[in-house]
Amino acid sequence: MRFLAMPRFWCCTLLLSCGLQAQNVAAAAPLTAETMWQLQRVGDPDLSPDGKLIVVPVTRYDVDKNKGYTDLWLIPAAGGAARQLTSDDAADSDPRFSPDGKWIAFISKRGEDKENQLYVIAIDGGEARRVTHVPTGVSAPKWFPDSKRIAFITEVWTDLKTWGEMEQRMKDRVDSKMTAKVWDKAPFSYWDHFLDDREPHVYSIALEGGELRPITLGTGYHLSVLETSSRSYDIAPDGSEVAFTADTDRTGIDSNVDVFIVPAAGGEARNLTTDNPADDTEPQYSRDGRYLAFLRQKIKTFYADKQRLMLFDRRSGETRNLTEQWDRSAEQLVWAPDSRSLLGSIDDAGTRRLYRFELKGDPKPLTTSSSFSAPAIEGSTLVAIRQSFTEPPTVVSVNARSGAVTRLSTFNDSALAGIQMGKFESVTYKGARGDDIQMWIIYPPDFDPSRKYPVYMLLHGGPHNGITDGTQWRWNAEVFAAWGYITTWHNFHGSSGFGQSFTDSINPDQITMPYEDTIKAAEYLMARPYVDSARLAAGGGSYGGFLAATLLGRPHPFKTLVVHAGVFDNFTQYASDYHAEKRRFFDYWEKPEEFMRYSPHSNAANFNTPTLVIHGLLDRRVPIDQGFELFNVLQTRGVPSKLLYFPDENHWVLKPQNSLFWYRTKKEWLEKYIGH
Repeated sequence: MRFLAMPRFWCCTLLLSCGLQAQNVAAAAPLTAETMWQLQRVGDPDLSPDGKLIVVPVTRYDVDKNKGYTDLWLIPAAGGAARQLTSDDAADSDPRFSPDGKWIAFISKRGEDKENQLYVIAIDGGEARRVTHVPTGVSAPKWFPDSKRIAFITEVWTDLKTWGEMEQRMKDRVDSKMTAKVWDKAPFSYWDHFLDDREPHVYSIALEGGELRPITLGTGYHLSVLETSSRSYDIAPDGSEVAFTADTDRTGIDSNVDVFIVPAAGGEARNLTTDNPADDTEPQYSRDGRYLAFLRQKIKTFYADKQRLMLFDRRSGETRNLTEQWDRSAEQLVWAPDSRSLLGSIDDAGTRRLYRFELKGDPKPLTTSSSFSAPAIEGSTLVAIRQSFTEPPTVVSVNARSGAVTRLSTFNDSALAGIQMGKFESVTYKGARGDDIQMWIIYPPDFDPSRKYPVYMLLHGGPHNGITDGTQWRWNAEVFAAWGYITTWHNFHGSSGFGQSFTDSINPDQITMPYEDTIKAAEYLMARPYVDSARLAAGGGSYGGFLAATLLGRPHPFKTLVVHAGVFDNFTQYASDYHAEKRRFFDYWEKPEEFMRYSPHSNAANFNTPTLVIHGLLDRRVPIDQGFELFNVLQTRGVPSKLLYFPDENHWVLKPQNSLFWYRTKKEWLEKYIGH
């Protein structure tokens, strides 16, 4: 089951938020959903070649207009005031400094643009200039080393020869009164949209614009039709070669992503990873050009399999596994300027830590508390995004030797000045099989241990997406804690970040141990003197919704449950965007009785807990019928229930006003059954 495409702590040390707790508590107010939507959201940074400037996309929301505005900002890496670089009403994203430091390339859809286009702007400001006029749109820009050309990804029809023909086909399909879609091979949808018959390919264009040059078109392979990003390809430091990833499976149900290299001018592609039947992804050249690093998984169809850091030596042709004995996944890697090591953001026991990967030796942690992501390094300057439950994403610099951190961005200082966040801590308790289970506990801002509090237990998605110390915009624990609830996230068996064996321990039975871990978490909490054991609720989204639906049919201590985008019937889940694939274990027709045991609907006769069901029409990961079926069963059984339906949302609730209604509806529901 795949719902969300995130050494345990041995002590219960109270973790104070990073500087935000030092506010005047008496005058402060708790965090509300409305205040949360006033916070600006900082994206991944990019560094200038001299390491002196950082560019980041920053998104602010106008709730009344129900719209977000994303602009680019420049921040001095040595500290100082940020400077706004773009201010168009269109969203400006994915900024990349040119190697000569003169330009920033970015993606935007401005003015008369019908699709996203490639723009450039000088670092000292002025008007941005559109570089491309690609009717199929562009994404994931990367500069060639001479700063004269820029590569990007676009989806094209390979049966058409000109861009004019592609523009006409796009127009014809939009204007057509016939709306049928036809597929003869899976997959046909992804997350919230249906796939068409185009292929994603890498192209390049001169800085001044002009003719587009295909790079991967003609190789016989294309990038993933499901999702592409700047990590889908890379350009060699001398500009002569491009590495890219492509799925070599032709059936649509037996995926095998491999790493290819091709001349930058186009030509024949060479597969570097024919030895591995599972996925090889995220190729990245070392700065000196000697190595090509990439990530490798060994278990097919297991999205949470450990990602190993592989190193292809371009001189010898040999490939080496650097992290086979390391019990974590390598992620978000960047090469150090000297090409002797890489840095990465690692999901590590409930926290994302920066690690250094030497070409010889074990990976070494660079940071400890708070989570760090999106590292970027130039010269001696290392920057990243830091966040926690109480600190929204913030740009920081990190000393690459000591790990000392300096905060650089202040986008949310004013909005947070009058906010009192609840304290939080990490605890461990004994779960299924007597194993240690890590759990985050977030307390109400005015927490008094002499009082009794209700509890809202949050169930994370995945199931292999462990919850790390970070800001959750969609399920914000600080907002729930501000309602008066002790709020928790427990990293049950199957969660990422605690080693391969722990992550894979729930396959194929993804119910038994997460259910037991949840019950034991509730028992742990009920044993605390400040917990009102008669007022517990639990809820989650995606796999967390599935787990909540599982709780419905089994013994549990919860007065109410929340099921958001949760699977109710494993059999009808075959309509989802990922279910046409060869199974690692079995299909329902091979072991129908065992398959039935893992489906929440099989215990519907036991449903009697009041339940809030939430679902979005555009959800292709867990199709809408799952929510409708669950609600109808609850109604038929006479169980108090409410259906919250969003016709314009997908697997998540992303629009500001819908989100506020989501929070408000949930608050009213929880107050009805567990008070506040």
